[in-house]
Amino acid sequence: MEDNGLFGPDSVTWRVHLEPLMWVGGLRALLLQSLHPRVMRGTYQNSALFDPAKGWARFQRTVEFVSIRTFGTTAEVEDAAARVRRLHGSLRGHDPDTGRSFRLDEPEYLRWVHSTEVDSYAQVALRAGILDGAGADRYLAESVRAARVIGLDDAPTSRAEMAAYLQRMRPRLALTDEARMAVGNLFAPKGHAPALIKLAIPTVALVSLATLPRWGRRMYGLPGLPTTDLAATATLRALRTATDVLPDVPAPPGIERARRLVRSVDDVSEPRSVARIVGG
Repeated sequence: MEDNGLFGPDSVTWRVHLEPLMWVGGLRALLLQSLHPRVMRGTYQNSALFDPAKGWARFQRTVEFVSIRTFGTTAEVEDAAARVRRLHGSLRGHDPDTGRSFRLDEPEYLRWVHSTEVDSYAQVALRAGILDGAGADRYLAESVRAARVIGLDDAPTSRAEMAAYLQRMRPRLALTDEARMAVGNLFAPKGHAPALIKLAIPTVALVSLATLPRWGRRMYGLPGLPTTDLAATATLRALRTATDVLPDVPAPPGIERARRLVRSVDDVSEPRSVARIVGG
């Protein structure tokens, strides 16, 4: 039997992560993650993301981990996850508000990073018309497998659980100076990233910012208006329509293999949109 790792071609996860629009979800996740003061400070104090000479390489390693976790074999996932757990277990941050140090692998921080990541992918897929409500719930239920490999015993498994979790976390969130710097780097990329990437990231970041929940936009000093939500959803749907008619961008072997396997599943039955597959 072929080893398809945590998910496989019948999963919602593979279908969502093969969509080009998930770049919007990835940057949305970074914007939300940055609103947790300790997560942001721990990242700032320990990561090369803020170093113009090393930031792009560090970002590429994160993208590679997400790709392996999603599309890799069981052995590849376990190896990559073990490296991440060892790294997180060795890192400490300093909280200037309390004067205390903290571990970066504490469950609260891991859960925040995981939850805001998968919520961002689910929200973008839902609003772009890639998933329906049932599909978004199934995606979040599948994502618990990804949470476990980084050392979490539990995480939100549905839109209702995710909404309740984010509501509980809101009193702990704040816009720190480090978060302002992170957002500034998104809109004015520095370092050794390719020129095309430097041009594209600010545009994608702008769309990602507009897709944040209203309270998140307000924390960044932007209006939390319903019209922004409507405009962001319309933009995502237009982008999804555009990407549907474009040829696939060349990708690493693991992603190319996933594309082939997903298409083979669709060829067996009637090709349908993801929303119809997962929503009935």
